Amino acid sequence: MAHRKWIQKAIKRPGAFSRKAQAAKMTTTQFANKVLKAGSKATKRTKAQARLAKTLTKIRRKKT
Repeated sequence: MAHRKWIQKAIKRPGAFSRKAQAAKMTTTQFANKVLKAGSKATKRTKAQARLAKTLTKIRRKKT
């Protein structure tokens, strides 16, 4: 069985990616797409945050 609180353990810096997206005047989804686009100069950490944001968005959509 999968670890029950994997999401809480995966989020190391709560709100950091959202703040980056706000600073870029984008939604988190738009910013994640930009960061993950080929040729992006974003850091490894930002790219990891973007992948997690997209994953969490998918999970949220499935629940509703």
